[in-house]
Amino acid sequence: MKSKVNKKEANNIISALEAGVVPIKGIRHLLVGRSSEVTEVMGILEKVSTGNSDIRFWVGDFGSGKSFMLRTIESIALQKNFVVSTIDLTPTRRFYASDGKAKALYSEIVDNIVLQTSQDGNALNTILEEWLYQLASIIANEENVSTQAIFSVDYQKKMTDKILDVTTSFSSVGISFELGQAIVKYYEGLVFEDRLLKLKALRWIRGDIETKTESKRELGINKIINDDNWYEALKNLSELFASLGYAGLVINFDEAVNLYKLPVKQSRERNYEKILNIYNECKSNTVKYLFINFGATRRTIFDEYRGLASYGALKTRLGDEKAMDSKLINTNRTVLPLKPLTNEEIFTLLEYLISIYNIHYQTEIILSYSEIQLYMEEQLNRPGADEFLTPRAVIKDFIEILDLIRQNPSEDNTSLILQKFGKDRIPIEKDQDNLDDEIEVI
Repeated sequence: MKSKVNKKEANNIISALEAGVVPIKGIRHLLVGRSSEVTEVMGILEKVSTGNSDIRFWVGDFGSGKSFMLRTIESIALQKNFVVSTIDLTPTRRFYASDGKAKALYSEIVDNIVLQTSQDGNALNTILEEWLYQLASIIANEENVSTQAIFSVDYQKKMTDKILDVTTSFSSVGISFELGQAIVKYYEGLVFEDRLLKLKALRWIRGDIETKTESKRELGINKIINDDNWYEALKNLSELFASLGYAGLVINFDEAVNLYKLPVKQSRERNYEKILNIYNECKSNTVKYLFINFGATRRTIFDEYRGLASYGALKTRLGDEKAMDSKLINTNRTVLPLKPLTNEEIFTLLEYLISIYNIHYQTEIILSYSEIQLYMEEQLNRPGADEFLTPRAVIKDFIEILDLIRQNPSEDNTSLILQKFGKDRIPIEKDQDNLDDEIEVI
């Protein structure tokens, strides 16, 4: 192993892999065969931390490692002191909508915010209170009083002015003043020990307040975050986080195929238009301290009938699909193919899995080189392996093999591997998540 896996990480990794999903924590222990991509991501993060922005599309078939790559980006970004949010796009979360689905996307982004020091939820609370105490410390030094004294009525105006000075200085105007007002209300909740006021302020920042009337009545704020301005609010947050001392904001959108699945052409085009807007702003550094990533299938990107390439202005920016099959490495492209792992890389990954599995179950399972090789050969010789075998399938089946070995200690490892695949080698079927071909054209 590259580094020691602790018990908590091992538990998270194995529990997730047994369920066929990507682990959220400890993913660095599974990282093989992506050194070029990791180097590129680290370079992008370095530039974003200086006030730039960027966008990338990570492209591959279902089970090819898109979600794994996004979680890897999350892990690297957290180590680099970024605020990170990784979410799945769904039919109820879109980039453009008039019925609350775009605001729902924003709310999900905010609710999924994590920090290196706060990866189990409530990170927004942590960020706000950390910043408010920073500001209070500055004023306390100026006034020669204790930091705690700033959280009193006597210094309320000074803190209010300081908060609004910061938020109104953002290059992305958006609703920065209203964001500042909401943070002021959160501060007042701390001053008056008013938990309900703090919750109302958080609801505003999360986009959970539904009407301007409610916002005005409860907080005295004239605007709300809605389907029209959610992206402006997001840009304000990226600058807010940077002003607090974080390196910036990284947002990862997985399951972009859900945009491809939208049945109404006009709805797809409006979502793609919004993505074009985001693309243009990120590439021109109009937005600051923001790095956006998409996990998408080829068809989601390059299908000229209903994919992103069906929107002309995006098609010219995303490039040619033929470049995806080039053997030459070019990680500087906006659309990056996730190349299949080599047999040697898969072998290394399986060795890592054995070590992690043993830590999780506190066992001492040992598979020889020839036994791991036998497992790989059995997988590669299954009918359909050339077309449908994915890293997800290889890993999930291998975990099952380890389960069999652990629970049947009297059985020979080789015989268990052969029994798993059977004499007739059960064919590999198309991933059930891959519904591209089942979409009715409207």
